[in-house]
Amino acid sequence: MFQLAKVPAYLLLSALLTTSLSAVASNATSLPDIGTTAASTLTIDKEIKYGDMYMRMMHASSPIINDPVLSEYIQDLGHKLVANADGVKTPFNFFLIQNYEINAFALFGGNIGVHSGLFLHAKTESELASVIAHEIAHVTQRHLARTLEDRAKKKSATMAAMIGSLLLVVAAPEAGIAALHTTTAVSIQGMLNHTRSNEKEADRIGIATLARAGFNPQAMPHFFGRLAEKYRYTSKLPPMLLSHPLPESRIADSRMRADNYPSVRLPPSERYLLAKSRIVARNLGFSQTSALNWFNTELKKAAPNQRNELNYGKSLVYLDNGQYAKAQQLLLPLIASEPNNLFYIDAITDLNLYQKHYDKAITRLEKALQYQPESSVLQLNLANILLEAKQYKQSLSILNRYSYQHPNDINGWALLAQNYAKQNQRAGELAAMGELAALRAQWKLAISNYTQAAQKAKLGSLDQARYDARLDQLRIQQSQFEALRSSF
Repeated sequence: MFQLAKVPAYLLLSALLTTSLSAVASNATSLPDIGTTAASTLTIDKEIKYGDMYMRMMHASSPIINDPVLSEYIQDLGHKLVANADGVKTPFNFFLIQNYEINAFALFGGNIGVHSGLFLHAKTESELASVIAHEIAHVTQRHLARTLEDRAKKKSATMAAMIGSLLLVVAAPEAGIAALHTTTAVSIQGMLNHTRSNEKEADRIGIATLARAGFNPQAMPHFFGRLAEKYRYTSKLPPMLLSHPLPESRIADSRMRADNYPSVRLPPSERYLLAKSRIVARNLGFSQTSALNWFNTELKKAAPNQRNELNYGKSLVYLDNGQYAKAQQLLLPLIASEPNNLFYIDAITDLNLYQKHYDKAITRLEKALQYQPESSVLQLNLANILLEAKQYKQSLSILNRYSYQHPNDINGWALLAQNYAKQNQRAGELAAMGELAALRAQWKLAISNYTQAAQKAKLGSLDQARYDARLDQLRIQQSQFEALRSSF
């Protein structure tokens, strides 16, 4: 798959963000009716708006992994769990952050982030799902809203100050942490007690969700126990253990609760193993040598039915380093064995692209789309191949439809901007770049780009009318965004 330009600096320190969010979100007292009590402080609609605000700021400052293959995987896994969760009141969005540290966190409005490093430590898909199910429970139980309610009772205006501090954490982590500490008027011991209470609650509800979704409920205590043992004697804990402490009592409690459900023995998940291999190859910051060493080590001890997934990872390393013959040698048997596997289709068509065998890639993708017409992976790959093959109109048709259906996907707008640029259609390029700016909360840039696009469009044309209408919408969005920020 095509690669977007990487963010040059990791402005968002995810460890600090998660520590802050969890320290706030998990300090709430137990409330008899979380739906109504929390709602008196922060409505569901307001939470969703805050969530949208946070995500736009994160897109501008953090290394979110905009890989359609991995995004489709993590969204599918997350929504399988959401479909089996109780008390779902918000939409959910799952995203990956490129970071070697073990971590996951929940933001307002059902936005759940997962560090790529988590894949390196979760041995099974059930273990990864257990972490995500735990974060889903934080959202459905509205722990953050409950905490704000509790703080508002303790001190006037504390809620607004704390929400503002969380915004600062997204934009400037160090300032946000300092502000957060000044607004949290509780003892350290009290915070820890509430943290343990809410963490156990999220464990209990998460395990139930895990079981209903068909995963192994024992995966949560297994994963927690292994992490606790690994870092028992270390002075530097990973962010996940700083924000989600693992005392022996919590592990024992999760084990006891998991014992209430039938034990499930699942075969290794091919999609999980493929996603893990893709992350190791591309999203952990490994050098080519380090990545190949990892795959070769794993291949020596892997069961025969798990070697394909590891060879897939090796092929990506070769592909990304221009060693196309070696990549092809590994990929051809894989695609022959599973011609409809999206991971393999993505890799083999990338190889076709680099070798300029555009027709082969286009034929394969068009055939695959007959069976999976809604796949983002296939649509974006086909649009990209057509773009590289200079079949601009066909690519543009796909991208216009895709961006309309997926307005929050950076990939579609980035490709659309490239398409218009290659055709020297400056107005269309500016409009697509305006959408990218809006997704990063860069409102002035977005409005400026659309203003220029409208000026360049033919007077009285449909395009000019469309750009003018979008300008009105962007100004309203900017006004709403600034109103939320100024309320703190």
